Amino acid sequence: MTEKIGVLGKKSPQRTGVERVVNAPLPTVYGKFQAVGYLDHDRGDEQVALVYGNLGTDDVLIRLHSECLTGDAFGSQHCECGDQLDAALRAVVAEGAGVVVYLRGHEGRGIGLLAKLRAMALQAEGLDTVEANLALGLPVDSRDYGVAARILDDLGVKSVRLMSNNPRKREALVNHGIEVAEQVPLLIPPCENNITYLRTKRERLDHHLPHLDAVVSSS
Repeated sequence: MTEKIGVLGKKSPQRTGVERVVNAPLPTVYGKFQAVGYLDHDRGDEQVALVYGNLGTDDVLIRLHSECLTGDAFGSQHCECGDQLDAALRAVVAEGAGVVVYLRGHEGRGIGLLAKLRAMALQAEGLDTVEANLALGLPVDSRDYGVAARILDDLGVKSVRLMSNNPRKREALVNHGIEVAEQVPLLIPPCENNITYLRTKRERLDHHLPHLDAVVSSS
């Protein structure tokens, strides 16, 4: 743990790691969740885990959902993020227990909102989502899932059934000590506005999206 100098010249500890700050009931259109709020002292981000039911420790159904303002709040069809969040919340309620960890600081695969909008503008000119990030001199994906693993640790979760099409999420959790018993597909039907984006995720980012085969073969 690092230290900082106080106003009187004394050293005071600077907090590190992830701290649980609050647990509040959150009734939603999906069901009644507990919103468990965390502060990531290392990055300064405020994080939240939406917990439904009694979790237990093993084979817990979870979603690590990267923040996406345009998709989650505005209903953008540029991506499938909003639909995935909706599907994940419905799935944990149907399961009777589960967690959706909403990861702030992950906007645009970690490049931030304004940079993501710049990348979207370049995609409108013909670049794909990978080429757009690189054209801006930005990483293709800079997300880190360490905070998610620490949140799951705090919730007592040891092994998960991970709702994701992204193999890197599975690898990240395993590397941080969380067992992934199963990777559960979270497949959203494509639309005209996001089919190119989804194909790029499959072809260049290794996302498992087998439902695109029918669309590709008929195009």
